[in-house]
Amino acid sequence: MSSRTLIEPFHLLLDSLEKTALRLIALVVSALLLGTPAFAQSWREYVYLDDDFAVHFPSDPKIETGTYTLADGSTVPARIYSVSQEDAAYKVTVADFSHTKLGQPDIIEQAVKLLSQRGEVKVILHHNVSGARGRQFSIVGLDGSRASIALLYYRDRLYEIVGTALPAAARAGASELIRFQQSISFTRRGNGKPYRRYQTGGNGQSEPR
Repeated sequence: MSSRTLIEPFHLLLDSLEKTALRLIALVVSALLLGTPAFAQSWREYVYLDDDFAVHFPSDPKIETGTYTLADGSTVPARIYSVSQEDAAYKVTVADFSHTKLGQPDIIEQAVKLLSQRGEVKVILHHNVSGARGRQFSIVGLDGSRASIALLYYRDRLYEIVGTALPAAARAGASELIRFQQSISFTRRGNGKPYRRYQTGGNGQSEPR
């Protein structure tokens, strides 16, 4: 057996362990933040049944309609939910691909390519939330900002979750970016039936967490 044959599985094992550790770190950060009184008082879960998702924001988000542009220049309708603060910005873009022939792999790949133009990509991982598959990664911006990003494709929609800390607060705000990026959940199953906790309530309802 050659040394190369022995080394390659070892590298794969290290890669797997590194990814597992990063996922655990994200979960631990989220759990710690949920248990912090000051954090719990300011962040709330917002539920949007029309777009089949719920997410945590630090204040009431601004909601706009627009378009989402892929790396190849094509556009689709989109709805944007966003909160801007002095040192950070939190945004969820929901892009509707129901009238296109593009598949999930192509959509995710183009979205990653487009976002990668903002700076240096750090730690890109596969991501899965309630059967929605995609990617999660971080970017160090050309201006010194930091972004924590999740891309998920679910029921013919692309969900782009981006938390950005501006340069002055890039390091201090990292934990809140991860908390935001990890907070998304879906209100319906893949077969269209709602999850029990989301069977009642209207669009934009918020609940303290």
